[in-house]
Amino acid sequence: MAQELTASKVAENVYWVGAIDWEVRNFHGYLTSRGSTYNAFLVLADKITLIDTVKKPFCDELLARISSVVDPSKIDYIVSNHSEMDHSGSLLEVAAAVKPERIFASAQGQKALAEHFPSLKVEAVADGQTLDLGGRRLSFFETRMCHWPDSMVSYLHECGLLFSQDAFGMHLASAERFDDEIDMYLLEHELGKYYANILMPLSAPIKRALEKLVGSGLDFKIVAPDHGPIWRKNFAWVLEHYDRWVSARRTNKAVIVYDTMWQSTRRMAEAVCDGLVGGGTKAVVMPMESSHRSDVASEILEAGALLVGSPTINNQIFPSLADVLCYLQGLKPAGLIGAAFGSYGWSGDAPKLLAAALETMKVEQVAEPLRAKYIPTPDDLAACRELGGKVAQRLAEKYPAAG
Repeated sequence: MAQELTASKVAENVYWVGAIDWEVRNFHGYLTSRGSTYNAFLVLADKITLIDTVKKPFCDELLARISSVVDPSKIDYIVSNHSEMDHSGSLLEVAAAVKPERIFASAQGQKALAEHFPSLKVEAVADGQTLDLGGRRLSFFETRMCHWPDSMVSYLHECGLLFSQDAFGMHLASAERFDDEIDMYLLEHELGKYYANILMPLSAPIKRALEKLVGSGLDFKIVAPDHGPIWRKNFAWVLEHYDRWVSARRTNKAVIVYDTMWQSTRRMAEAVCDGLVGGGTKAVVMPMESSHRSDVASEILEAGALLVGSPTINNQIFPSLADVLCYLQGLKPAGLIGAAFGSYGWSGDAPKLLAAALETMKVEQVAEPLRAKYIPTPDDLAACRELGGKVAQRLAEKYPAAG
């Protein structure tokens, strides 16, 4: 065990004892370009309590950080806010080392952990229940589907500290533990990317959970998520962003996603972009040869329009477009305007299939799918610019305050 690893103080008698994963680059298909952290927290009280554990390969790192504060065998309670494996993967090993008196989870968490670890005895806590740690009080609040059925958060009254589980987190490996130690541009980028790729399809339950927590009257001085930095200065700023995202507030921005074989669809995408910009819309062009699906999702988070283009290959859309559209369908972005376009040689099925995918996503399409045979002619490119202009006009009509 790497005993040189140490805990970080979060508040009086509260320590971060998690793990830093500098190497991870894939999280369920989401490109974690800057790694991640698996945050766990130690609360010192008469009943010493561990909040969450870490991904299984990092168990020794967790125990080493705990050991820098207290002998792990002195831990009395373990709280599991979320049963997903990046937070509970080492729970069995930690419980064997700690031998806690009690392990707590939500009612749904108790069921999930029983299926993961049948030998482990876990007690269910009720929504709103408070646990006396001896000199400190920990309250539990269910946040179902934020982002699993078992999800809950825990609140330490004496510190005004919310252990927020996956809410308000981000995938960011960092030697710094707190938000005010990290550049705000980086925080905004990774916070948005996390919401877009993990939480966007759950916006409705997240909105309800936010209303529940904000309306509780509790004072959130520190918010400690299970991934990324701990918020001790800028949490109001985080809430402003979440308020926009749960409400799917769109801006005057369009994202063009395409791939190409012989540059014909690229030329169409560029002409569509010209039409968008000429209509007063900000345009982001994302060729899938060099873009990742999770970065597309990030760009769409606040965009008002999505336009997709593909050549036809074997009567189908290009594989990279199939990949990104399948991914986006699962994320369920709401309120988008869009259109489909593409080039073809023998058959022109791709734009029609793209339009069907957009329909599945409930994207409001401003025109029929646009096709160009072989190399786009000047008339084809003019039609592409016109398509971009139509999307820009519809964006201005639908979201007049977004400009």
